[in-house]
Amino acid sequence: MPSNKSVSDAPIVQFTNCRILRSHQLQREDLWVREGKILNPEKLFFDEKGSADIQLDCKDSIIAPGFIDVQINGGFGVDFSLATDDFKSGIDLVSQKILSHGVTSFCPTLVTSPPSVYHQVLPQIGIRNGGAYGAGILGAHLEGPFISKEKKGAHPEHCLRNFEAGAFQDLLATYGSLDCVRIVTLAPEMKRSSEVIQELTKRGICVSLGHSVANLSQAEEAVQHGATFITHLFNAMLPFHHRDPGIVGLLTSDKIPAGRRVFYGMISDGIHTNPAALRIAHRAHPKGLVLVTDAIAGMGLAPGRHTLGQQVVEIDGLNTYIAGTKTLSGSVATMDTCVRHFQEATGCSIETALEAASLHPAQLLGIEHKKGTLNYNSDADFLMLNDGLYVQATYIAGEEVWRQDALGM
Repeated sequence: MPSNKSVSDAPIVQFTNCRILRSHQLQREDLWVREGKILNPEKLFFDEKGSADIQLDCKDSIIAPGFIDVQINGGFGVDFSLATDDFKSGIDLVSQKILSHGVTSFCPTLVTSPPSVYHQVLPQIGIRNGGAYGAGILGAHLEGPFISKEKKGAHPEHCLRNFEAGAFQDLLATYGSLDCVRIVTLAPEMKRSSEVIQELTKRGICVSLGHSVANLSQAEEAVQHGATFITHLFNAMLPFHHRDPGIVGLLTSDKIPAGRRVFYGMISDGIHTNPAALRIAHRAHPKGLVLVTDAIAGMGLAPGRHTLGQQVVEIDGLNTYIAGTKTLSGSVATMDTCVRHFQEATGCSIETALEAASLHPAQLLGIEHKKGTLNYNSDADFLMLNDGLYVQATYIAGEEVWRQDALGM
């Protein structure tokens, strides 16, 4: 057979004996990768007359797109909302450690903080592709400080802010820069929030509704101005009421602009959301569900006291509370745990569970042409999993960056 060098010197890797998640179904076919991208084998055979340089037997594993976590506050002792001199080494540590949980891209999330923290931390968050050094960084998620006091959750009240007369300029002054910002969570009932939502949306920043006492019409108005996400549905918002369902009502609203989809984050850790509530949301609006960990610095650490921005939190088993209270403050769940719990709680298909952590967050961020799928020419960020949805290996740009066997497990 003619050499592949006519098109590229890069080796072609063929992953065989696997079931690939493509077009919402597990399909028994091979996966072909070259230069960090998924190859179309038909073009390779017929146009290039090429073949694989390396074949890897996947031993009947599932191959799925890498997970994307759009709300993670830290982990493994690192808190993204703490301005430290070695912030970069902290974010590098988290990006390395989450590879074992199947996360290949993420949005480091900052909870409500003083302006000085944003000014110090945000310039240190560089958007980058993933690799052997860790998961890719898609941009920061700023959760607060423009949120409701009544639904502040674990956010420090003394740092909360309203929009002043020059609302967007006020936001810019608070954050310092929006260069690396991908998502902003705010409360849509705040005065002047509409103009802020419009300005953020114009800049390609995803606006999420959360930590809010908004009624349904306020939430619908926010979506009409460009908001596309709901931060941890059911948590830190008005409970569903049949006469005014609040933000939760967006899941079945008939006032969503044509062609627009509202996505919503769910912390599927068995603690933040009762399995019945998880089932209700999923059955009402399955294509909008995005699994998030909302993990804090204590993820991966022993129970005890840790930080979440300006607050001290206490880990007790899988529960995390603001120290001395019973107020939940983020989670210590990993993304692979959330995927397994979601599948078990809802009884959904394996494909649906995997897409909630890959395809849907990619669609939310508008990057589904390169992340969140195994379509031809998309980034070769993918996982090998067993039938129990335990991660066996993680690949970024077609290169193995983590493998369970390598740890002797």
